[in-house]
Amino acid sequence: MHYQKKINLDDIRYVKLVPVGSADPNRPLSEAGKQAQVDLLNQCLSGYPKGIIIGKDVTAGRYEIGSHLLSMEKVTYHIGFQRKPSWET
Repeated sequence: MHYQKKINLDDIRYVKLVPVGSADPNRPLSEAGKQAQVDLLNQCLSGYPKGIIIGKDVTAGRYEIGSHLLSMEKVTYHIGFQRKPSWET
């Protein structure tokens, strides 16, 4: 079996911000757009090199549109890597 060494925060040399969702009612995401965001997050956490979540920001918005109240949320994950992944441009 192959065991990967746990990443220590001191070993983090590259951080990628991965947003999931949208808090802007003028730019709603399609289902395909949401899925692409989740796919990128999964690639960061399970691909090679494997990253870890070192933080996250949550942005929430409440908007009144006519007589309707709309709540939206975006979570930006901070993914730490020991080195920049080769698939990252």
